[in-house]
Amino acid sequence: MTGTMPALGKVGVLYGGRSAEREVSLMSGQAVYEALLAKGVNAHLFDTGQHGIGELAEQQFDRVFVALHGRYGEDGTIQGALELLGIPYTGSGHLASALAMDKIMTKRLWQQAGLPTPDYRVVLGEQDLLDLPEALGLPLILKAPNEGSTIGLSKVTDADGLVPAYRDVSPYDKVILAEKFITGRELTVAVLGAGAGAKALPIIEIIAPGGNYDYQSKYFSDETQYLCPASLAQALADQISEIAVRAYRALGCEGWARADIMLDVDMRPWLLEMNTSPGMTGHSLVPMAAKAAGMSFGELCVTILSQARCKVLNRQLAGQGQG
Repeated sequence: MTGTMPALGKVGVLYGGRSAEREVSLMSGQAVYEALLAKGVNAHLFDTGQHGIGELAEQQFDRVFVALHGRYGEDGTIQGALELLGIPYTGSGHLASALAMDKIMTKRLWQQAGLPTPDYRVVLGEQDLLDLPEALGLPLILKAPNEGSTIGLSKVTDADGLVPAYRDVSPYDKVILAEKFITGRELTVAVLGAGAGAKALPIIEIIAPGGNYDYQSKYFSDETQYLCPASLAQALADQISEIAVRAYRALGCEGWARADIMLDVDMRPWLLEMNTSPGMTGHSLVPMAAKAAGMSFGELCVTILSQARCKVLNRQLAGQGQG
């Protein structure tokens, strides 16, 4: 214990939730909670999957650390509720969270901003599968656009596999994202801060067993290798970091997030998605990147927590001040 931190007040760590990523969120929240306690923060766990918004209001938290993943926690839902309750919270606001959670909307915004992201098609039903091999080539990826942690994702290597893959993925979302498959190196870039102050942490390269970075490989396998910082020429590393920060700003992210990027065989980076509430488990990538930058896990948690705010309220106040 390093002494109390009264300036941060009573802190709630929101974890668990009701999404398909509940298991990971429980681990993330527990890790954040223990790290904050060790830093002297008056922290308390709050499982949004077990307790409602009314109970959250009754806790009278001065601020909360959002350690929720997936639906109802990373998609702008809880962020909107926190705005209504007037409770400062970590990470991106409700709009940026909702946009980043929807991989189709994310790609549209990135394309509009001139950022590199693989070609894609929107699949509304099995009738839309027929043109995919010609449009995107094979292999290709089918994704549930509102899931994370590789849940609701299938790689299709031949045309005969399209319908079975679609039927595996479609229970997760009504609309499915079909994306061109990029062969190359898998990278991820954590970004901290907001606006002009947003900065990228050291790049991580992920080398998964058999090249399959799935749910098991992400959170439980000891065979997955992580190279941090990734072995890249400095100019290329700078380019990738710049793209990650631009992608973060294009969505309106703040606080922290993590951009997943593929580096193809021609050394061209391609943005895949942005995670606005990344994992904080023993296998998680943002703490790994922070450590490479000289920041301990506890320091990372306190840094993120110290930036907690009500986004809508602050924008309104800023507007009134300019009047």
